[in-house]
Amino acid sequence: MKKNIIKKNEIILSLIFPSYNEEKNLKLLLTAFKNLIKNRKIEIIVVENGSKDNSRNLLKKLEKQIQFLKVVYLKKNKGYGHGVFEGLKKSKGEFVGWAHGDLQYSPKEIMKVLKIIYSKNEENIYIKGLRKGRSFVENIFTFGMSLLETLYFRTILWDINAQPNIFHRNFLKKIKRPPKDFSFDLYVYFLAKKNNLKVIRLPIKFPPRIYGKSNWNLNFFSRLNFIKRTLLYSLKLKKSL
Repeated sequence: MKKNIIKKNEIILSLIFPSYNEEKNLKLLLTAFKNLIKNRKIEIIVVENGSKDNSRNLLKKLEKQIQFLKVVYLKKNKGYGHGVFEGLKKSKGEFVGWAHGDLQYSPKEIMKVLKIIYSKNEENIYIKGLRKGRSFVENIFTFGMSLLETLYFRTILWDINAQPNIFHRNFLKKIKRPPKDFSFDLYVYFLAKKNNLKVIRLPIKFPPRIYGKSNWNLNFFSRLNFIKRTLLYSLKLKKSL
């Protein structure tokens, strides 16, 4: 008989959402989760990553209203990866992970990970989104980056920055000194492959943002800069193996 790894009266899933200047999206995001999370043992951790808008004041109000919400307040934005990692360190769930808080990943879609967690009932899994419905240009960009990283590391690394990323908390112990920027996604994804976790891809619709702008994907030159940073980190990561 297969052992049930999901303990009773414990938090099943901790979801971390790093947030920087996402004031308009935050209330919509958390309201959506409020409608989805009933009696299930789930916690949502928003990392307020030193925003310049009114996010901090809004979250202080929402903390009092939403039982499953936990907020980590950072004074300074040291990067996306730093924010995610700080949230992960505060998590209590049997399974933990993160996604972007800009509403390009629907909470209803993200919650499908629960079905996978219950059906698989094992620690050795890594659930990763697979973005659907993106533009032709975005798909070409993703294809190019995925191909380069796959060839360089000699293991399949596809749609590296897709969300969510979910795994058993035992794997969290393997994450040491991660990059503080967007290379965090690559680092943890590669680490999961290196540790022979079973990667399960979850198709996720990827609609346009409702409010605000991306903090990195601003234009062609920002994409080039992203590619440059990712490739430089790839060199550093491979040397550290």
